[in-house]
Amino acid sequence: MLALSREVYDTLVSHARRGRPAEVCGLLAGTRRDDRNDARVEDVLRAENVAETPRTNYEIDPEEQLALMEEIESRGQDVVGFYHSHPAGPDAPSEADAADATWDGYSYVVVSLNGSYPFVGSWRWTGEAFDPEIVRLE
Repeated sequence: MLALSREVYDTLVSHARRGRPAEVCGLLAGTRRDDRNDARVEDVLRAENVAETPRTNYEIDPEEQLALMEEIESRGQDVVGFYHSHPAGPDAPSEADAADATWDGYSYVVVSLNGSYPFVGSWRWTGEAFDPEIVRLE
């Protein structure tokens, strides 16, 4: 399960809306409870989308990703996962997302803006596939 505060949820949706028509991306900071596969997101760190086709893909520069991970750890937080948007859907990770996923056991949040209301879902990467996880608003 992935817990989000209303502030974190609003930040994710706002970033996705402002970034349209391109996909936006970033890292999720908080606390992980690996014994229960639970995590709580406490902060959102934006990253620049450096993909060649940012309207349909996202990519975080490895140096920026490392710097953001170090920043999270220096705050005494855990890297909980990653997020990106799908400005025109789908409401789940795409085949390209699965091909590029590399962090086993971490949450991958997708903010989809293809409907009347935003959709925020999360999946854990197993190393081979995405497993859906419950998202709880606190």
